[in-house]
Amino acid sequence: MTGPADQADQAFSVPSSLDGVRLDRAVSLLTGISRAEASVRIAEGKVRVDGRPETRRSAPVAAGNLVSLSPGRPVAPPGPEPHVPLEVVFADDDVIVVDKPWDLVVHPGAGHREGTLVGAVLARFPDVGGLVATGDCEPDRPGIVHRLDRGTSGLLVVARSPRALRSLREQLDRRGVVRRYGALVHGHLEHDRGVVDAPMGRSIRRPTRMSVSAAGREARTGYQVVARYERPVPATLVVATLETGRTHQIRVHLAAIGHPVVGDAAYGPPTGVPGLDPGRFFLHAFELGFDHPADGRPVRIRAPLAPDLVAVLGEAPELD
Repeated sequence: MTGPADQADQAFSVPSSLDGVRLDRAVSLLTGISRAEASVRIAEGKVRVDGRPETRRSAPVAAGNLVSLSPGRPVAPPGPEPHVPLEVVFADDDVIVVDKPWDLVVHPGAGHREGTLVGAVLARFPDVGGLVATGDCEPDRPGIVHRLDRGTSGLLVVARSPRALRSLREQLDRRGVVRRYGALVHGHLEHDRGVVDAPMGRSIRRPTRMSVSAAGREARTGYQVVARYERPVPATLVVATLETGRTHQIRVHLAAIGHPVVGDAAYGPPTGVPGLDPGRFFLHAFELGFDHPADGRPVRIRAPLAPDLVAVLGEAPELD
């Protein structure tokens, strides 16, 4: 199976909001593929502007231009990678739950074809690769139903059977999957609990990032204060609960209310925090809950804060 942007030619009329922007950026925004992938398609001659191939990724587009995109090269399935560490906290014939370390990419992508969680899963559970043959998975994402950012650690569920794939996707669509995170944010929140209800979409200025946008999709994040700190920086530890599952949702929503996640230079201060590696967010998926695909019984799994995050705080607070 291939992704939506790979199935057939696509054509888009450039809106006025993208008048004058670079072609690679416009293709990324119009199609949803990464800017890196857009650049590859352009270099391969698979992007046309008003019917003519355009191989300059920096070429500006104009409002009203018709940009068409031909399918990219077939995506090769990843292979097993037994050298990639994988902490399995639950596994049966239908699902696998892992505790992802922070510096691990979930699936192959631009710049990360190897050394992924998918490769580690395939090395230990090779039957997951068979899901691609069903046509229900993209070749490079067997069993993947949700993701964690590279800089985020914690619990993630992988489907191991076709019924699990269908069930977990359905539960995610109807918001039946419990996903709770421990997050240390800059500053002291005024209220001990609240909900950020703000639609989100891809940033027009920086297409690799997301932003709060009235034209975006519905997004809701609940939060509850656990503790407040003055060191290493004035900060608040919160439990954040996803009511929807947009890309970078917790990071964007907490930054939108003036309290970005500590360590998140994309949406917060560029300065680091002592004890926190560059690229590491103080964000950990500590609780995951879903109904088991086989019999509907509730499954609830927890993972303590990662040791590097505990070290930053100097204590191991209880998240509830």
